[in-house]
Amino acid sequence: MKKLVYMDNAATTRVRKEVLEELLPFYNDEYGNPSTVYSLAKAPKAALDLARRRVGRLINAKPEEIFFTGSGTESDNWAIIGAARARAAKGRHIITSAIEHHAVLHTCQFLEKSGYEVTYLPVNGAGIVSPEDAAKAVRPDTVLITVMFANNEIGTLQPIREIGAIAREKGILFHTDAVQALGHIPIDVTAMNIDMLSASAHKLYAPKGVGMLYVRKGVKIDNLLNGGAQERGKRPSTENVAGIAAFGKAAELAMGEMDGESNRLAALRDRLTRGLLEIPHTRLNGDPVKRLPSNVNVSFEFIEGEGILLHLDMNGICASSGSACTSGSLDPSHVLLALGLVHEKAHGSIRFSLGMFNTEDDVDAVLAVLPGIVQKLRDMSPLYEEFIKKR
Repeated sequence: MKKLVYMDNAATTRVRKEVLEELLPFYNDEYGNPSTVYSLAKAPKAALDLARRRVGRLINAKPEEIFFTGSGTESDNWAIIGAARARAAKGRHIITSAIEHHAVLHTCQFLEKSGYEVTYLPVNGAGIVSPEDAAKAVRPDTVLITVMFANNEIGTLQPIREIGAIAREKGILFHTDAVQALGHIPIDVTAMNIDMLSASAHKLYAPKGVGMLYVRKGVKIDNLLNGGAQERGKRPSTENVAGIAAFGKAAELAMGEMDGESNRLAALRDRLTRGLLEIPHTRLNGDPVKRLPSNVNVSFEFIEGEGILLHLDMNGICASSGSACTSGSLDPSHVLLALGLVHEKAHGSIRFSLGMFNTEDDVDAVLAVLPGIVQKLRDMSPLYEEFIKKR
């Protein structure tokens, strides 16, 4: 069997050993409900407090500003809907970007059905939102700006500090979806003028099913869920103690390793990018510099990403497509279309997202097989045949 080369860490990550060891006791010995009064609840309660401190330190937030949820998607929903409802008396206008994750876009569309108005900011060809465009979009009835920290498809980093400053000056709440960024690049919610921040554990070598929402002290948002007093009455439901403890451990490890790991991943990213761009009729999507250290998104002209993925999988390589075909849609990625790519080029995109377990050998394994895969698919492509005839 070929060695598995996993390069889809933006989708989910493998749980690292230290994190797994942190969570296991809460499935066996320390299984008590933290909301109970007997002694079996002592360790779970302490685990929640420790995780809150650990995650808070990672973004320079106070422990009491951290609320644990079931996912990054839930956190996005809570932040956007909760803020919109809490401030409905002031106005019903929201500003976001055209390249947000569907957890944000679909939530905004849900609010539009309830009478809210949403402005979807465009991006430039590198996938970056202009702070000037954000400032121009502000209206007297604007109650929330939500712009993601780093794009999940193309890895582009947004000018969060600048957009946050605009919101702060205008008295508007500012939320950022930092699911892809947390633990991978430095985040300081105070210095960056962030009022609310969403994140997810499973992008950080911790288990699936755990998220968090940072809410700056003094910010009032309505509950998304009702039915209990957990998370200080803001997010009812018995806490996933094991997953939360693991999240806290992953955050602590990320804080200590971030600089070195970011530099290592950036070197692998650049090595992979250089090799891929040697393939004719290939382009890098997203800003070449202002991007996550782990992200490489490229488009191969004349062919579709799904075919490339299938051939990569046959060679033991896991990546993801820039198109939405796997979700049952024939439309290409909304992110790539927002960059100005035509449908044909957007359909031929592939995302490689590196992680802590990847090595130079993994990069070289991709570069050894991908040129041949691309050429094989192009040889079967009517678009490529037409291109050759016209040359």
